[in-house]
Amino acid sequence: MDFSFTDEQRHFVEAIRDFCKRETGTSEQRERLTKGYTEAHSAEIYSKMAELGWLGVTIDEAYGGSGGGMVDACLFMEETSRGLAPIGGYGTTLIVAGAVQRFGTEEQKRQILGGIAEGSVEAIAMTEPESGSDVGSLSTSAERVNGGFVINGQKVFCSNARIAGHILVVCRTTKSEDKHEGLSMIFVPRDAEGLRMDPIETMGGRETAHLYFTDCEVPEDALLGEVDRGWMQLMAGLNVERLILAATMLGTARRAFEDALAYVKERRQFGKPIGSFQALQHRLADMATEIEAARLMTYWVASRVDEDPDRMLPREASMVKLFVTERAKQIALEGMQMMGGYGYSSEYDMERLVRSTLVSTIYGGTSEIQRNIIAKTLGL
Repeated sequence: MDFSFTDEQRHFVEAIRDFCKRETGTSEQRERLTKGYTEAHSAEIYSKMAELGWLGVTIDEAYGGSGGGMVDACLFMEETSRGLAPIGGYGTTLIVAGAVQRFGTEEQKRQILGGIAEGSVEAIAMTEPESGSDVGSLSTSAERVNGGFVINGQKVFCSNARIAGHILVVCRTTKSEDKHEGLSMIFVPRDAEGLRMDPIETMGGRETAHLYFTDCEVPEDALLGEVDRGWMQLMAGLNVERLILAATMLGTARRAFEDALAYVKERRQFGKPIGSFQALQHRLADMATEIEAARLMTYWVASRVDEDPDRMLPREASMVKLFVTERAKQIALEGMQMMGGYGYSSEYDMERLVRSTLVSTIYGGTSEIQRNIIAKTLGL
């Protein structure tokens, strides 16, 4: 099994590292770009990355991308997360890009994929107040009216909706005894009449929002793929969604580890660096080992996706999402513990790393749901 990267991929990683060091390398830069750490996405940084051609890494050249695969995307997400680049809108954008590449019309590909390559952010809305892990129970409806669709209902915890060009709404177009039948995916412009957004204040800022649809009308060509085939289309994208979360948290875990390691080498107590104490040395050794295991698993799954993008990998995708996010959470918490009060202080990045890793075991399918899926693949 070959996990080596090409020269082009290594140069890509070096370029991202140089960019992050130059553009987001200081706490002053990051504070300014995130409006005092209240925003997870910087349009300024995102625009610069678009100019470099990085945002279209997985998009076909015909639509302005570079035609790369998931290994390339994971390299990008790992390094930008490690470099603390505030591009929180990229994850949901990549999920939408994958759905459009698989099911979009030629016009949708030109509009959505071309826009992504140029720097637009996209969002996807699934979760509802009464429909979280059980996505099939969602009730937001889309009825055919005047040759288009009229959407009514409510979504919650929709990441990046406020900065997105469009929101890909998963809604019910046909009532059926099977809750997984009758779902469709429909694009709604952010500024559509009949759509109201209310930001949700969370530990991580205002990244997510409530969405309220009241007779929100969109045309027929806003439909992505086929009517009533939304569940199948969602399942086809799970490999990518879970890899996105894994690669992002891999980079976050690396940053937490590196910050903790630098701190214990400098912080002195009892007359010597605290990194000289065996208790911390062993914990750091475990953290380093877990990061390498997480990295191997991430790129193993990414390489399998690239071998056959249409192949479903429910076990592997759930395993990588579960393992990497849980390890990232633990590593960040360990880093905070080693840094003591400084790890809890907003003066340092560690407390923000802890917050971002905590939620990673919840969104995109909780760790408990991932374990359920893995158990099913074992015949349990």
